[in-house]
Formats: sequence, C-alpha cells, structure tokens
Amino acid sequence: MIVAVASGKGGTGKTTVSASLAAVWDRPLVAVDLDVEEPNLHLFLRPALGEPEEVGLEVPVADEDRCTGCRACTDLCQFKAIVLMGEHLLTFPEMCHGCGGCLAVCPEGALTPGRRVLGWMEQGAAGPAAFLMGRLRVGEAMSPPLMRVVKARLDAMLAESGADAVMDAPPGVSCPAVNAVMDADVILLVTEPTPFGFYDFRLAHQAFAPLGKPMGVVVNRAGIGDDSVQAYCAEHGLPLLAEIPYARDVAEAYARGKVVATLGPEHAARFAGLRDGLRRLHEEAVHA
Repeated sequence: MIVAVASGKGGTGKTTVSASLAAVWDRPLVAVDLDVEEPNLHLFLRPALGEPEEVGLEVPVADEDRCTGCRACTDLCQFKAIVLMGEHLLTFPEMCHGCGGCLAVCPEGALTPGRRVLGWMEQGAAGPAAFLMGRLRVGEAMSPPLMRVVKARLDAMLAESGADAVMDAPPGVSCPAVNAVMDADVILLVTEPTPFGFYDFRLAHQAFAPLGKPMGVVVNRAGIGDDSVQAYCAEHGLPLLAEIPYARDVAEAYARGKVVATLGPEHAARFAGLRDGLRRLHEEAVHA
C-alpha cells in the first residue's frame, strides 16, 4: 500500500503527519520525501543516508556544422528549447523537457544527446524503515522528471521488500503534486480549519478526485477556525480520519524537529488510529 500525504497548500502539516505515520507503522515501510523542491522529512526521521546519486535529464547538443537549417527540430519543440537564428542553431537546456523528439526527427544527426543535472536522489534507513528522498538542484524549474526517477526506485524497493510506503508529497495541485499522488493507493489530505486552509483543501479534493483514489482527511491545528472542513467532508463523503489539536506541545515538538507521535500515548494512539483508518480505506477500495 502506498499512502500519499498531500495538501492544497504548504504549511498544513504534511511532514508532521508523514513522520508520525512512519513512527507508528507496524509493517515494513519505506518513508519517501517527494517534495523535492523543499524536502524536510529527513529533519524529523533523521535517516542514515548513503552517497547522493546524481539524476540528469537528456537534452540536445547542437552541431552547427551538420545542421542544414531544415527546422524539423524547431518546428517540433513546443517549449522553444531549440531555435534557429539565421544560420545558428541554438539550444536552451533549461527549457528542455527531455522528450527526445528533436533527436529523433533531425535528418542530419546535427543533434546529439547531452545531459542536464536535475538534482540528487538519496537512500538510507530511518530506524526500522527504509528512507528515500529527492532533492532538486537549486535553480532547476522542472521537478517531475526527478520525481519519476525517485518513484521508479521506490517501485523497485517495494517489489523487492513487499513493504508499504508513506510518501510526503509536494503541496498544492500543480503538476508536481499530481505526479506524486497519481500512483498512490490512498491519498491523505492534510488541512487546517482556516479560510486559506479550507479554500486550498477544496481545490486539492477537486483536483485529485478524478484520479479515482480513496481519500481521507486529517485536520491539523484543530480548535482554531470553524467547522467548514468537517461540513465539507460530510457533504462529499470524505472520511475524517484524525484531528491533531492546536496545542503547545505539538508546536514545540515540530520546532525542535521531534516526531509528534512519540510525545506520549495519546499522540501515538491518534496516529495509530490514522494508520488503521488508511488501511481500511485501502481494503474497502480493493474489495469494492
């Protein structure tokens, strides 16, 4: 079972929930940080990591001596990563999406494969759980290609070990977030009962609902705001699996890089109940 912990906005508590689920998981687990632009799950789980593995994207390199100016490559590229300016064939690697189409259509072999560094993948162990994360290169705009490499490694790890996975997904509803949750078995939406939190929570539900995945909800900082989230969940049949109280001990634990589920029996029981609720959602979907 792969659980994607997602949210409509940043700062709702995705990493808090992901780390605590990892702490109470009672089966083999891979904890994954797919928020590659700002990974921080490792700050809480504190894994022992191996050497970072560089991840690159294939990009075209131009050989102007072989270019005849046919424009087959420039006509194909929708991202303007290749431009013919007069007699000069220019490539812009930062704009390339790595589709390889230009290499395929060039009749003269004027384009050859090059490489652009996207970021790094790191693997290790956090206690009994395996750990996997991606880290995007500073200045790199495209995170989905790096995320796909991390997800491919995750698939291999799960196939070998038979473990479950808890995945800390990117916030929001743009391409990175959809890329993260699309292969999950269960999506867990984390929100907060504030006007901004509720608005973005609705966006996330509407964006992910077409994927047809079972979804559950966690309300973080429960006790502030109003009951708009609860009313929305009741209206749309979304199971509310847990509420994390707006409490000083939780805030202090987060500020000190501690896992909330380890603060005491009450918190451990809350996240164990969340874990069991996620399993029920998965089982109900499998047997539906």
